[in-house]
Amino acid sequence: MSVIASEINKPPATVFSYLQYHGGIEPRRRYRSIFTLSLSERENISRGLATGRSIRSIAIFLKRSPSTISREIQKNGGTLKYRAVDADKAAWKRAKRPKLLLLARNARLKHIVKRKLSEDWSPEQITGWLKIQFPENASMQISHETIYRSLFIQTRGLFHKEMRSHLRTKRKFRHSKKHKPGSRGRIVDGVSISERPAEIEDRAIPGHWEGDLIVGSQNSYIATVVERSTRYTVLVKVKGKSTDRVVSALTKQMLKLPDLLKQSLTWDRGTELAAHNKFSIATDMDVYFCHPSSPWQRGTNENTNGLLRQYFPKKTCLSKYTQSDLNEVAAKLNNRPRKTLGFYSPSDKLNELLQ
Repeated sequence: MSVIASEINKPPATVFSYLQYHGGIEPRRRYRSIFTLSLSERENISRGLATGRSIRSIAIFLKRSPSTISREIQKNGGTLKYRAVDADKAAWKRAKRPKLLLLARNARLKHIVKRKLSEDWSPEQITGWLKIQFPENASMQISHETIYRSLFIQTRGLFHKEMRSHLRTKRKFRHSKKHKPGSRGRIVDGVSISERPAEIEDRAIPGHWEGDLIVGSQNSYIATVVERSTRYTVLVKVKGKSTDRVVSALTKQMLKLPDLLKQSLTWDRGTELAAHNKFSIATDMDVYFCHPSSPWQRGTNENTNGLLRQYFPKKTCLSKYTQSDLNEVAAKLNNRPRKTLGFYSPSDKLNELLQ
């Protein structure tokens, strides 16, 4: 949803609300019958009336029945008030004739489906059971997809939204079969910072990094990675917060480092690094995760992010910066003297290590 929101320049909450309203199911596309009047025909009617032409002459020109033209004019304000665009919109609105839904037509079937849902049966189980119970009664058959649509599409008004809580997944709207569920709150096989070796804590050995994302407006992000002993900073352009995009961009930048500086990475609990195993395999770096809501456990990175806000103020769209722009900002920061380094710069300290 954040990727979609970024593409259409809307907040993720707007995308979520729209998906929830439609149950996560694409609305059926409406189309015009080939027999109805088109907008261009209505414009010809409007121009014909404006020039004083008769209904019969307009009908002959459009190859339509005079009665069709007459009814069109009378339904839309008469000869003096007829307007093509208004008439076209009104016709499109009048054409909506929603068909009464199966569960709305069959109270008995609706009652059975509702009872079985309350017993935590899945829609597919209900469908299969109905085929066994009523093998010869087509009116008591229903597909599991129809049940799902009745549960998730709010405008149908067949079931209270509380009924969705009986589904195993507890999701708020229907997902496509191609949908890849996110791992929010779950980082599979993540190693806790509490298991990080003590040698990393004292900053004596270089090559151990801390990282996180800084957030801008319009769902834009920059990955920031800081080496613990030298405070050397690497900025990485990412095209989104998804783990595939972040890990791919991060891997590309970290592989440019000397082997001496590729030891470990400590990250926040954000699932943008859920694919940490791919990162570790590609870079040969161990990955550790902080405890939830504990930003001080990667304090070096937090402090650096504060310094970076001088260059990337809050509410700034970060997607406009190229990787070259980010490299320039990182160079400025790395060449500034730091009090914690005895007023040497991170670049100075890094050069000492590499000599």
